[in-house]
Amino acid sequence: MYGLAIVIAAAGLTLASPGIGSAEAASAGPACSGRKVKTVAFATGELRIYKSRRYACAITVSKRPGVRQTMAVTIQARGSRTARDSGRFTYRAGPVTVYALNRCVRAHGSVGARNASTGWILC
Repeated sequence: MYGLAIVIAAAGLTLASPGIGSAEAASAGPACSGRKVKTVAFATGELRIYKSRRYACAITVSKRPGVRQTMAVTIQARGSRTARDSGRFTYRAGPVTVYALNRCVRAHGSVGARNASTGWILC
């Protein structure tokens, strides 16, 4: 009886916890809400900026998905702090979101040693 409870609990944890491939499967869908307003391509990836009514969101996507490499994305609304996501990812960095109702935003993304920035946009 006790052994059966352990097996059932372990099976539940396996189903509830994300697997190695689930992050990659989730990355195939849309990462940010709103409409895409700008895409800045660079040698190793793309910086994508989305805007909904109140929020701006950014992601950096690698041109070589599946290869673990250093990536980063930042977004800042004018007068606010910067939101950042960085690390070693296989597909994308982000999403990062800031409150941007009636504010300009700027974003920066990098994959490996290459990067791109937008300057102030959506003003």
